[in-house]
Amino acid sequence: MRKPIIAGNWKMHKTAGEGALLVRELAALTKTVTDVEMVVCPPFTALAAAAGAVAGTAIGLGAQNMHWEEKGAFTGEIAPGMLKDIGCTHVIIGHSERRQYFAETDKTVNQKTKAAFKAGLTPIVCVGETLAEREANATEKVVGIQVEGGLEGLTAEQAANLVIAYEPVWAIGTGRTASAGDANAVCAFIRRTVGAMFGQTVADSLRIQYGGSVKPDNIAELMAQPDIDGALVGGASLEADSFSKLVMFSGKA
Repeated sequence: MRKPIIAGNWKMHKTAGEGALLVRELAALTKTVTDVEMVVCPPFTALAAAAGAVAGTAIGLGAQNMHWEEKGAFTGEIAPGMLKDIGCTHVIIGHSERRQYFAETDKTVNQKTKAAFKAGLTPIVCVGETLAEREANATEKVVGIQVEGGLEGLTAEQAANLVIAYEPVWAIGTGRTASAGDANAVCAFIRRTVGAMFGQTVADSLRIQYGGSVKPDNIAELMAQPDIDGALVGGASLEADSFSKLVMFSGKA
């Protein structure tokens, strides 16, 4: 049984103080949770404060991005080792907003994924199609290319231990959500793609999240799907009450 993983992507929200308060509130509400892995992903400026707040709790700490080099003349960038040093356990890689606004490509996703593993971080690799691509019936083609490009050259052990987040671009922050069945169909396709690359054992152990307007009122239906193992959450992760309700979902098959 794959342990569900619910990760909150705070995007460009929360100061250091606000982030620490949110983590403390979340920890209090979820202190009895043992069957779901929780991760919060604050902006860089709030990571240190959040690291202090998650200490002694079951909540993991993730960053929203990083560079693939260990160090160097890359003004404004953050190295993998810096994230590890501050207490991060996870890092989001290739989010659609990074691809859309900051020229992220499958190649840089691949470089960052390999660098994350080298630094001892668990990468949450994001894939997903735009509305135009979905309407053109190109979802599997687009997502397949992203998975193959992002995971190229990984070892089977690495592939088994990363997390893939399927986030249809058209459902992020729009209030629109793929139906549970449609979301599961794409997650199942991702699992088959990984199986073709690394073998069925790896595919069976891989955790695949769904992301895209996930809320307390739709989490149970999504988590009841056989190939959905968690959620990468945006807006609903910015309040302890709503995020805790996602973590304490019911209905996982």
